[in-house]
Amino acid sequence: MINIKVKYFNKEISRLEKIAKGDWIDLRCAEPGGVTIKAGGDAIIKLGIGMILPDGYEAHIAPRSSTFKKYGILLTNSVGVIDGSYNGDNDEWLADVYAVRDTFIPFNERFLQFRIMPVMGEVGLEEVEKLNDKDRGSYGSTGSK
Repeated sequence: MINIKVKYFNKEISRLEKIAKGDWIDLRCAEPGGVTIKAGGDAIIKLGIGMILPDGYEAHIAPRSSTFKKYGILLTNSVGVIDGSYNGDNDEWLADVYAVRDTFIPFNERFLQFRIMPVMGEVGLEEVEKLNDKDRGSYGSTGSK
């Protein structure tokens, strides 16, 4: 088992919980009174927590499967990545979201999720003039033949 140290910036928010049915842990809106966003607008939302991740790990944040249907929001960078160095006493996790319709996210509502993943190991990049001889196809070509 991996142990993660968690600081709660908002003492009223529900505590994180890893449920047996899923591989991700839900994150909540920690903005007192919730967040109102107009269509076409964005907001940086406090998630109410900070963590010391284990050495060699980073956190990936993504919307829950119901988030767009319920709130009409998208995470502006599609997925958030929090590296292990973001662990200071004031490093509260945040999420920048974009609204496609007028919306309200209530305080303490689950709307994002995260999991921790091992960081990428050392990688060497080698410039070449030619790749493989057989082309797979263009964007979206998987399964088209």
